[in-house]
Amino acid sequence: MGNPEDKHLLSKIWGNFAGEDRSRALTTPSIEKIIGEMFSIGNFYYYVINLADSSISHHHKNILKIHGLPEYPSQLNEIFNLIHPDDIPFVVKAENIVVEKIKQIGVEHQLLLKPSYCFRMKTKKGKYELFHHQAIHTLMDENNRLFQSINIHTNIQHITPQNPYTVLLTGISPRKDFHQFTVQLTDDRKSSDSPNLTKREIEILILIAKGYSGKEISDMLILSEHTIRSHRKNILKKTDSRNSKELIRKVFEWGLV
Repeated sequence: MGNPEDKHLLSKIWGNFAGEDRSRALTTPSIEKIIGEMFSIGNFYYYVINLADSSISHHHKNILKIHGLPEYPSQLNEIFNLIHPDDIPFVVKAENIVVEKIKQIGVEHQLLLKPSYCFRMKTKKGKYELFHHQAIHTLMDENNRLFQSINIHTNIQHITPQNPYTVLLTGISPRKDFHQFTVQLTDDRKSSDSPNLTKREIEILILIAKGYSGKEISDMLILSEHTIRSHRKNILKKTDSRNSKELIRKVFEWGLV
């Protein structure tokens, strides 16, 4: 991480994804609008990455409180220094998987594709706790080279300390993509087996975990509220969950969000 030729461990991966010439000035995204649409079930923060120089800016103030930092970090390496050393190889593999899958789908769609996964980060208490990471790609040029991204980190230690070591790439409306990858680690740690849910049940389960009501899910999927209630009962039964709180914990452990 100290090599002057590499800004951070992901620079080569992202360079392969975004292209070489990324010197154009960036505009400020509508951060609050984007974050307002994202799922957050715990203490969270966000920051903007400028991929041209790996600088970070537009921090949410919680980043100082959660990690006990004296000042806002200015480079992505400062975020990497907070990640548990044992989780760094997973993060590198996860980003590689995301880049390759987006290239396979088509980089022209990258602004409507959201990668997410979990890793441990050091908190103000001096302990490593599990965080849910989401990345929103916000700016690219006419050649589909990525210039800017917003990272959102949510502390989910209170929900589960168990990392599923899975990577998700999901579509942002109107896209409906759902791609899940399990990363095999060298110490043979594996994610928990998720239940045998149908595609529709997984779709509803994710919306439940994101906090949508039965009526909202009904409107979004153009299904009756009775149908949504029936699906919810089946989901609780299949996942052996007593209530929504227990269901949400399992959703994270299975890497479904």
